[in-house]
Amino acid sequence: MSNLAEILKNAMSLDVRDRATLAERLLASLDELTEDEAERLWAEESQRRLEQYRAGRAKAVPAEGVHKKAKNLLR
Repeated sequence: MSNLAEILKNAMSLDVRDRATLAERLLASLDELTEDEAERLWAEESQRRLEQYRAGRAKAVPAEGVHKKAKNLLR
């Protein structure tokens, strides 16, 4: 079993409060990324999305639609 799989298995066996605390700490750690780490992660994500689009597994959404949806969500 890989290290990550083992960690996930152990984490899932925690009670709900401990899992919530763990999730909170993990998410907070993402806010502490260096600028280089954040850029690298966004570059990887944009490449993944481009590959999905080119393979026909994702579709483009016009900017106007995205802006309208965001505006409605923020009301």
